[in-house]
Amino acid sequence: MFRLETEVDKKRRTLLSGRLREDNRAASPALRALLSTSAEHEVPLEVWALDEHGAVAGGLTGRTWAYWLHVELLWVDARHRGSGLGSQLLAEAERVARTERACTRSRLETWDFQAPDFYRKQGYEEIGRVEDYPPGVTEFILVKQL
Repeated sequence: MFRLETEVDKKRRTLLSGRLREDNRAASPALRALLSTSAEHEVPLEVWALDEHGAVAGGLTGRTWAYWLHVELLWVDARHRGSGLGSQLLAEAERVARTERACTRSRLETWDFQAPDFYRKQGYEEIGRVEDYPPGVTEFILVKQL
């Protein structure tokens, strides 16, 4: 008999993550091959655009792992949209991922009202979509060869 709990528990979450990582590596030769390579660990990647006063005009956050760049957030202040700043932030993240971290591909998710067309113009291709996530919105999954 088991007792199920729904409380948030950081210690258990860490335990679960470690055990799943171990099981995944045991089951996957591809994941085992990453061990002891530069791509074994997730490494944060951030690019910031600061205006003349030092305020954040835009930024990109993501991470690299397994020779992939995963773009998590990309935002440009409304006053600077259309200036090419978003393209510059993305290009710089891709450059760092490619030249300094040996990444060969990039991935991201974006909603239909955000920027799927922007990313397509940057060379990203749609590989999937999730309708009604959240309700009334479509999420796009996009990838790019670097």
